[in-house]
Amino acid sequence: MPAPSSNQPLYRIDECSDLMADACVCGDQGDLIFLSVWARDTAIQQFIGRLTLGRSEDGLDQFHVITDQGGSLPVFVGSVERLEKRLTRSYRRTLFGSMVNLWLFDRRCIRPDKSSASALALLPRSADDPTSRLWQLVKDTCPLPLLDHWQSPVLALLREREMLRSLPMALGPLQGFRLAIDVPVLTNALGDFIRQGVLAAHPTRGPAPTDLEMAVTA
Repeated sequence: MPAPSSNQPLYRIDECSDLMADACVCGDQGDLIFLSVWARDTAIQQFIGRLTLGRSEDGLDQFHVITDQGGSLPVFVGSVERLEKRLTRSYRRTLFGSMVNLWLFDRRCIRPDKSSASALALLPRSADDPTSRLWQLVKDTCPLPLLDHWQSPVLALLREREMLRSLPMALGPLQGFRLAIDVPVLTNALGDFIRQGVLAAHPTRGPAPTDLEMAVTA
């Protein structure tokens, strides 16, 4: 886990003043998809413990991230059973002791849920083109056989039917995507594409070279 860069803003968590977040990604209903926070070990362990308690006394089933503009974004934790966690210790010689970086993330970010044909992707905002990563995610998640030269029309179809969408809230250096495939709908659409000639078993070859092109390359 990389340490936050000097120009990366940190966001305060209203309910836990000792924690600072450098990245947070949420779903459509404010559900937690990814969170990266920094604090001392005791504060991190207390935060994890409160999340485990949920709605019980002193538990935490939601929190608010304070943006650099002073806004307050609610984040709903939901079931902690769906979340994975990673801990890394850093800055061992600071005046405040060891600092710990905690990542909390929905496990579908690393393993597609093939039973529901759904998955999540977290990609750097700096990525020039996320297409190849998203296409691999679709192939890993979809129960239907997909050929690589189908990439453009299938991704366009998934976006058009809102089976592949950008996640609405992301703070920090990451952007998120949600894949939720409606398998019967996709099956019918692919069948239509095959009958219409949009999809074929083999890549479409370009037009035959003209006599002039053949002469030039001879």
